Parts: sequence; structure tokens; C-alpha cells
Amino acid sequence: MVSVFDGIGRICTTAFGAGITYLAEGQPARVVPSKFREGPVEVEDDDGRMVLIIAPTWWVRRDLVPEIARGDRIEPGNGKTYTVITDRPNGSPASDATLICELERIFP
Repeated sequence: MVSVFDGIGRICTTAFGAGITYLAEGQPARVVPSKFREGPVEVEDDDGRMVLIIAPTWWVRRDLVPEIARGDRIEPGNGKTYTVITDRPNGSPASDATLICELERIFP
């Protein structure tokens, strides 16, 4: 079924994102178009309230990372590596909707 929201995730990650290396457990590394933010961001929680996330975040289309799990890693190209702490859907019903992943920096 086609939704009015289909295509928005693809447009946003392509226009405002970059290629970020995704390292899923037991999978080869791959580059996915997505957005990384190190500063605080506001997102809507499950109850529709706006909350502030202080942790670094990664915005990625869920269809590009269907296997995403806690502990997976990303390398956004800033010389740092981050691990996925949690992921949450952004609330869109579109097939290419984005996930918002909270991250934690891995120190060498």
C-alpha cells in the first residue's frame, strides 16, 4: 500500500545526510546514507511529547538496517566510533521511515 509518507525518509537522508559506515555484528561493514548528530536533538517520544536527547544520534532509514541491534557500531567519518545503545522509530508509517539511534562513543 502506498502512503503519502513514502519517499520522505529517502529524501531527507539523501539531501541532509552522508555516507556512514555501519558495522553490524557478524556482517561486513557497509556505507549507508544517513545523518549523524553529536549535539543534543529534540525528538518525539512514544506518547507524542518532545524530549531532548543529549547522546550522539544516528538517523537512518529502517529499510537500510533491518538487522540493527544494540551493540552494533557506526563510524561517521569524524575519526570516532560509536555503539548503538537503543533505536526507536520516528513514528512514520512509511516503508522508508527513519530510526533514531542513541549512541555511545567507544574509546580506544
